[in-house]
Amino acid sequence: MMSSELRKRILDELEALVLIDPHTHINPHAAASKNLGDIMGYHYYTELAHSAGLPREQIEEPGLDPKEKVGRLVTKLDDLENTIQVSWLLEMCREFFGFEDTAINADNWEALYDKAEATMAQPDWEQQVLKQSGLEQVYLTNDFDDPLEGFDTSLYIPCLRTDDLVFHFGKPETRERLQKATGVEVKDAASLVDAIGRLFDHFTKNGARACAISLPPDFSPQQVELSDAEAAVQLALSDEISAPDESATLSRFVFWTLAEMCTEYKLPFDLMIGVNRRVYEGGVFQGQDLFDKRTSLILYRELFNAFPQVTFPISVLGQTSNQELVSYSWIFPNVVTNGHWWYSNIPAYIEQDCRSRLQAVPKTKQIGYYSDMYKLEFALPKFAMYRRILAKVLAEDFVIERGWSEQRAIDLGKLTLRGNVEAVFGG
Repeated sequence: MMSSELRKRILDELEALVLIDPHTHINPHAAASKNLGDIMGYHYYTELAHSAGLPREQIEEPGLDPKEKVGRLVTKLDDLENTIQVSWLLEMCREFFGFEDTAINADNWEALYDKAEATMAQPDWEQQVLKQSGLEQVYLTNDFDDPLEGFDTSLYIPCLRTDDLVFHFGKPETRERLQKATGVEVKDAASLVDAIGRLFDHFTKNGARACAISLPPDFSPQQVELSDAEAAVQLALSDEISAPDESATLSRFVFWTLAEMCTEYKLPFDLMIGVNRRVYEGGVFQGQDLFDKRTSLILYRELFNAFPQVTFPISVLGQTSNQELVSYSWIFPNVVTNGHWWYSNIPAYIEQDCRSRLQAVPKTKQIGYYSDMYKLEFALPKFAMYRRILAKVLAEDFVIERGWSEQRAIDLGKLTLRGNVEAVFGG
């Protein structure tokens, strides 16, 4: 009884905290949902429904009406009722649309759809969601050629996403986008560096707080001298780069240049490490990628040693990777634990990973959570899930086990939830 009451008091304090969400995929021009199809079209629901037997062709039928799509997905919700993702869905429907039933099913989904659509049609719906979710700022994931226009960059914080530059510079369309965005025609390695510098200048002038990239499990950052990169750049410009060694040289050169720019422009470099793309080629959109247990941060030792002044907030996907991340954050001053990403974003893994981080990593080097959301409505249930877990860990591990005062534990929770976000990203 004491433990549950203690957890509730700590949770109340954490829930009163206004948040900054440091990593999302929000489109600032259409941040909130327009109907339940926008919510249930999120890849968690489509991939789980597909896993439970709904054919991909029925989920991704061209021109499919969003209401019809929801109706098809609803047929699988009973199979998925045990999942945390369905609990998020129910929590959203209860909090935003006044849904009172215990499940979404064939008897009630259409009324829920219509109610949600009418609610979302309100002109201030986006502001309502932000307020009800307790969100003050939302960090974006912007393509490198995003003009960063037409939205409030003090609310929606730009972040320079660089995957295409590092891994797809060999594609003519990537080079065309880079030239259009920077005014630089890349002719050699030096002009490529110049173009990347102009991107950083554009982003930082528009309030960007980070550079970010998602990395495959076998990527190994290494310094490549300008002269050594020249041959790979020229092959890319002639559309002839194909050999793995050449491609790796170019990717490493661009990546290392990004780290150098992060030093110059004083930006953290978000690394999301360990995704193998298109493992399940028959999967639904965004439901094809999986983590790889062979991932190791030892591949990044040269990077961490070379750029002590750059902060690297790091996200990993697996339990073994989390233990390694804890160890690296324990040792390296510039390595920070960052959120509970993707396949690790379920309570059983979050609790274990949260405990290990709080027990081993300096308290100022932990970014507790980010939503990774595509639509604003998801912040509410996702952060609610994390805060419940965090309150439990603080109550049991710190107040009960260590004899901390409640306030001391609450302060640690607030630092993890928000204070470190401001410190690391300069909020």
